[in-house]
This record gives sequence, C-alpha cells and structure tokens, in this order.
Amino acid sequence: MKKSSITIVLVGTQSPGNIGMVCRAMKNMGLSDLRLVNPCQVDHPEAHKFAVSARDVLDGARRFTSLEDALKDCEISVATTRRHGKYRQEIWTPEEVAEKIKAQPASHRVALVFGREDSGLTTEEVALCRWQSTIPTADEYGSLNLAQAVLIFCYELSREANTKAATETRQLADSAAMEAMYRQMEKTLLRIGFLNPENPAHIMRTLRRIYSRAELDEREVAVLRGMMSQIDWGASEFKGRKG
Repeated sequence: MKKSSITIVLVGTQSPGNIGMVCRAMKNMGLSDLRLVNPCQVDHPEAHKFAVSARDVLDGARRFTSLEDALKDCEISVATTRRHGKYRQEIWTPEEVAEKIKAQPASHRVALVFGREDSGLTTEEVALCRWQSTIPTADEYGSLNLAQAVLIFCYELSREANTKAATETRQLADSAAMEAMYRQMEKTLLRIGFLNPENPAHIMRTLRRIYSRAELDEREVAVLRGMMSQIDWGASEFKGRKG
C-alpha cells in the first residue's frame, strides 16, 4: 500500500468547514487525493479557514455527481458506517481494514468512503463498496465529527503504508468492472424469474456481499459475465418462474 494510492471520498458533505478540516487531517497523514460527491459549497471561507495549510488538498479535490463514478478506478472501497443491520454485516475496525489492505498489491487504489454528517451513507451507497468499517466508540455517545473519523482511518492506513509490500500479485477487478457485472447479473436474474421485480435490490445486496468476500479479479468477473450471457441465450424459451 502506498499513500499515493489512498483516496478519501466524502458523500453529501453538508458543512464547508468539515471539508476543510478533512483536508487538514489528510495532509497531516501525507494523503492528498480527495473526491467529493454532491458536496455543499466547497469554495467557501469556512473551508479555506479550516484547511489551514492544506489548501492544496482542498484546491485539488475532484467533484462527482455519483458515488459509483467516484469509485470507478478503485479496486478496494471501504464504506464507513456506525450502523449495523441486515445489509451492514462483517464490519471491520480501522485497524483490521488497514491489515487487510496491506495484504493487497500496492498498485490497488483504496477508497475510504464517508457519508453525510447527520445520516451517514445510505444502504445503496454502502452496497457500492467492497468492505465496511466502523470506529469502536462508547455506547453512551458514539458520534464522531467527520474530520475526526477521517483522521483515525488515515492514521491507521498511513501506519501501514510504504511498509512490507504484499507478495500477492493478483489484481482485483475495479469498481467499474464490478458494477457492470452487477447490472448485467440483475438484468439476467430478473429475466429468469430469480429476482422479485418489485424489489430486486433485496437479493442483489446479498449477492454483492458474497462477491465482495470473494475479491474477484478481472478474469473472474469476465467468466461470471460470460456465464450470465450464456444464461440469457439459454433463457430464450423461458416460460416463467417454476412453482
């Protein structure tokens, strides 16, 4: 893992000051790639004020209209979340995430994704990420300021960066390839009646978790997409869902 391959993604940030403080936290840990998805006003005095000497990180931040676009070139994406639930399982600590990332090839781009100050990431946004992580806090008060959360994750990753390189050379499929596979898979599974057309996301989220654990490479994604294509061809005489 190299610091230059670590990306911080902020989704729907509501306070310019928080964006500035995140820039400062990133620069404290030697990180510079900031991506903003549908943010509040970025060119704002509060953002400049709290960025302090990290104005270069703020000025270099790239803006996106969707999280999917922001993650396209990332092989590893980590959704940060405080909530547990049906679609939020296998949640790692920042330290565990750093250990898992260290085991990956240094060429992989890693994105840490942070949600809105008041509501975090939506279930759909969490589903776009390969892994999930949370910062263990006191039960009495678990809420952290956005910049505090970013700093903790950046610290854990920067500790592991530029240390022992992974011997594994297997290249994971990036987010763009995974999302293309999921779109094809959903279309095919709807066609053969496996998914409920009124709520296909219910089962698709489970499939996303399965394939996220599998950590597919590009060839494996191609094999699965080829299988979906063959199913499409074979389903030309489909008479409807069994039972």
